[in-house]
Amino acid sequence: MQKINTLKLNKDFKKLYYRGKSNVHPLLVTYAMRNGRDRLPSRIGITVTKKIGKAVTRNRCKRVIRAAYSNLDDKYLYGWDFVFVARTKTCSATSNEIYAIMKKQLENLTLNLKEKYGESIVKKSSKKSKKKTSD
Repeated sequence: MQKINTLKLNKDFKKLYYRGKSNVHPLLVTYAMRNGRDRLPSRIGITVTKKIGKAVTRNRCKRVIRAAYSNLDDKYLYGWDFVFVARTKTCSATSNEIYAIMKKQLENLTLNLKEKYGESIVKKSSKKSKKKTSD
């Protein structure tokens, strides 16, 4: 089993909250952002607030999220920072349910612009750069 790299600094969490893309589900909220380190493993952070419950309940939520993340494919495991925020229903869910939700969210968040919009984005951006150079 591969060791999971975690986010530890508050500034890293804040950067993801403000600059990262997010995806929301009643069981889990996911924030994602490229970290510029494509060859290094992705880092994750897990947030569980006190309104979820007492320490035992919060730790169970973190454990379920960690187990779901460890079952993911390798394509998400390099070059990204993720923050997973537990919701109140997360504690009663199984890791398989969280895994299915997490996989869908990460697929939505990690799509490249080229895959998402096709070649039209590349052509539009190259036309804009030509106009700017001719002025």
